[in-house]
Amino acid sequence: MKGLLKNLGLILVVIGAVILVACSFTGNVNNNAILGTSAVLVVVGLISYIAINKRIAD
Repeated sequence: MKGLLKNLGLILVVIGAVILVACSFTGNVNNNAILGTSAVLVVVGLISYIAINKRIAD
């Protein structure tokens, strides 16, 4: 469980990146809701990765 929690930020960043790549391949780059959601996932993932790894020490 601790390992999953440590990697939660990275998982969110990867999900956001996959959404961006999928939008790029499908040509759906004009939908601001999807692009905004993926940008929020990337930013929240980065912040949570930093915050969680500061608090959890092995």
